[in-house]
Amino acid sequence: MVSAPRRRYELTQSQKLMVFILAMSLYGISNMFSELIPELKLGPIEIKVEYFAFIPLTLCILFNPLYAALGASFGEVIFGELLLGQFGGLGELEKFIEFTLAMYIAGLLVSDPRNRKQLALASFVAVGIDQMLSAIVDISKVWFGIEELEAVPGIPESIVLIEGLSFLNAMVITGVLFSLLPTLYLVPRLYGKIEPLLGMKPRDSRVQISFGQLMTPRLLITSILFVFIGVTGEFLSEADINIAVWEPEFLEQYGSGFMWVSVGAAALILIVTLFAAIRAKSKTSQSPEGKQI
Repeated sequence: MVSAPRRRYELTQSQKLMVFILAMSLYGISNMFSELIPELKLGPIEIKVEYFAFIPLTLCILFNPLYAALGASFGEVIFGELLLGQFGGLGELEKFIEFTLAMYIAGLLVSDPRNRKQLALASFVAVGIDQMLSAIVDISKVWFGIEELEAVPGIPESIVLIEGLSFLNAMVITGVLFSLLPTLYLVPRLYGKIEPLLGMKPRDSRVQISFGQLMTPRLLITSILFVFIGVTGEFLSEADINIAVWEPEFLEQYGSGFMWVSVGAAALILIVTLFAAIRAKSKTSQSPEGKQI
């Protein structure tokens, strides 16, 4: 007897919204703490943590990649920039699009959250796409004369070499320490355990999707279009054609202490979301007609 084909993993609209808010609040909190980690300089090389990539990546793998990626990007904008008065207007489009695209594609690459090879690939792809696109934009700005080259003492005045070293630094520090290792540890342990707590079914790891099914012409064309929009926004920002900049002067009097207001707001949203999810799951399970979603 031939078994019926398995359906792809899908979430309801309310569950997608929950994933979005979880990613927004969790990554918003983590992004502010990553900013507090000091940079280490070894001669001409700066060693720093770009971001805690494993947090949005874990959510992209366990839940819906698109909504988790979008939520994480919005979390950085809202809690890491707007609430702290550091929003750069059009210039933020590039970072927002690149990060969302990188996390989304990395999440799509994992069909089995218990497969360590897939997790390792997704960890490097997430950081690699984001950092590679950022390096290409920075190189383009110098080549087109939109931005002057900031030479690093001890390194030849080559924007390609400077961006290459920055890319390697990001892949080693962020890609390995704050993407690969935490993802390999967290995802297999959370898979099948955290989803029922939020009233969701775990992803069916038996549903295999080929690389060709993921990298469709539609995805490639859409990605190129959004990257072009982000690059255009960055170029306009560097050319002093910028809008929607949010840098209020009144925040200066509070200094870095105002960061805790943003952390508190993100934590409050996270707690309320988790409470609502658990309460809704409890009501569903107690209902005579209720079924686990």
